[in-house]
Amino acid sequence: MPSAEMQPDGQWNTTVSWFAGQSRYNMTFQALPWLSATFRYNGIQTNGTPIDGFNTYYDRGFDVRARLWREGRWRPAVTVGLQDFAGTGIYASEYIVATKGFDTPALTARGGPGRLKVTAGLGWGRLATHGAIGNIGGVRPGFVAGSSGGELSIDQWFRGDFAPFAGLEWQVDDRWGLKAEYSSDAYVTETGGPDVFERESSLNFGVEYEWTPRTRLGLYYLYGSEIGLSAQFQLNPKYSPTPMMVPAPIPVSPRSNWAPDPSDWSQDWARSEATVLKIRDQLAEALRQDGLILESLDINGTSAEIRFRNTRYRSYMLAVGRAARAASRALLASVETFRLVPVRTGMGLSSTVLRRSDLEALEFAPDSTAAILAVTGFTDARPMSDQALQSGDLYPAFATSISPYSAPAYFDPDRPFRLDVGLDFAASYAPAPGWIFAGAIRQRLAGNVKDGRASNSALPHVRTDQVEYAQFGTTLENLYLARSWKPGENLYARATVGYFESMYGGVSSELLWKPVSSRLALGVEGNYVIQRDFDQRLGFRDYKTFTGHASAYYQLNNGFHAQVDVGRYLAGDYGATFSIDRVFANGWSVGGFFTKTDVSAEDFGEGSFDKGFRFRIPLDWMLGRPSRNAFGTTIRPVQRDGGQRVVVPGRLYGKIRDAHRASLEQQGATFWE
Repeated sequence: MPSAEMQPDGQWNTTVSWFAGQSRYNMTFQALPWLSATFRYNGIQTNGTPIDGFNTYYDRGFDVRARLWREGRWRPAVTVGLQDFAGTGIYASEYIVATKGFDTPALTARGGPGRLKVTAGLGWGRLATHGAIGNIGGVRPGFVAGSSGGELSIDQWFRGDFAPFAGLEWQVDDRWGLKAEYSSDAYVTETGGPDVFERESSLNFGVEYEWTPRTRLGLYYLYGSEIGLSAQFQLNPKYSPTPMMVPAPIPVSPRSNWAPDPSDWSQDWARSEATVLKIRDQLAEALRQDGLILESLDINGTSAEIRFRNTRYRSYMLAVGRAARAASRALLASVETFRLVPVRTGMGLSSTVLRRSDLEALEFAPDSTAAILAVTGFTDARPMSDQALQSGDLYPAFATSISPYSAPAYFDPDRPFRLDVGLDFAASYAPAPGWIFAGAIRQRLAGNVKDGRASNSALPHVRTDQVEYAQFGTTLENLYLARSWKPGENLYARATVGYFESMYGGVSSELLWKPVSSRLALGVEGNYVIQRDFDQRLGFRDYKTFTGHASAYYQLNNGFHAQVDVGRYLAGDYGATFSIDRVFANGWSVGGFFTKTDVSAEDFGEGSFDKGFRFRIPLDWMLGRPSRNAFGTTIRPVQRDGGQRVVVPGRLYGKIRDAHRASLEQQGATFWE
């Protein structure tokens, strides 16, 4: 039964529950303090007539809840919700619900006050199949087996019969809770021909126990005939399970402590090539101690531009802070202005401009983060000067790595989750700034993706032949040559040729306009791709196509990033993808997307249109030590061929955005770490 309560902002919950042969898996994200979204995956095991031909019927759907107002002293919290609004509709319903909490002086196991919560609401659709008290808009269609799902039945929302539901929850102490509810769900589908269970009562009772701060267990007596179990696992991206252990930086030493004489501030040293080279080498060593690599130093008597690579820290603001400290130790007293330029794939991403005197004065200020941001400038990275001293041993560069991989396949009716695991053997060669030749060989060690169902798509099989590609154990995952460069102010460019991913190779180019201090970015990308052979060696199949998009990106408040891509997809369909992600200051991101193209729902097949959600978890959040690596995945309710894009290594926006003003200011607290 729904309630009007909301989880803490940013909370991520995974719930597993079971009763009467029904398994339920829910993933809920509290996107805003007043808004949450849930992805649900359910399995219904029938004892009688199969549902849609399946003895175990699997269903996927999405819920969304929005709080209309908070709980007050006298008024309850009120929430409106849509349940299973983008699935087949087997659980489709809408509701308005109110919850009010009361402190009670009841005795508890720990001697503290209990808290009683009272909830009542009205439900439509599935939540009005028992005890209806009224009707709005006439008869509402129920669940129909065989539906492809995915369409939004907006004309049915809050229509048809409506019924009341209600419940009580008593939080006995900080671990135990008791619940009772009156349910308005008749389980019409389950208790009919499929004979899943017998519904003998509308009353449900439960007890829940908070085993750990992140784990909650539940035991329930349901509908007068069944026992149910649940386990909820929760975490909040804002709070790391492991404290970050970053080696303490060397404090800034004010020049007044070590350069007291006017002669110490002389700029004559700038005319000595030997002195400048010595300074470059000292700065390179100071940066190296912090996991940063000096690309070049352009210095004169009063200012220095330091271009560096960040190989250790996920936060570019933390890297900039460490680079500023290193510069304060290595550069002579007369150098007052630091221009700090993080570099990635040969491109200067942005320029952070600091006065050395501000760095010295504010390190131990009461509000040092706000103070340093107030006097810091963020500008576009200028082209590297001809007079800049480059580090001589950086190019050519060769690197290798071995890393584990996992390749999941979701929601096959025969087996909802399949997985391949193995190792990637990768290598890269960078002959000069901005150029890279890279590749990876993949070795599957175990898995069962190859046993999945074959494609039944009416469209070109641009993605649904995953099973065919999974038949081979040793494959060439990618092999490509790429160049990245800045063709002009606020402009970034990329060109890539080769085998991009397991299914496609070809030629790709991209141009991005992104001012450092702007929240808006615009991009255009074009790709001519050829489908690779199933064995993923060097050969290709006959399918060739041009695909490309014009994209708009915008950074909203509170870490939200919106993106719209309009263009041509792999199956030759035209349309647009709408995405929104919430990116936390610590690198966590959670988001969702949907794509609508000129492919009809009938031709698209199950799901009607492409949609899904994704998340990304930084390793430093989990491990408590600096790392630029992360892991994550994208989950679609169903993988079809409409609205699909090619995966190209090194797309620009993600790596550019992290070093621009909005992201740097979001990470501002890490400057002094």
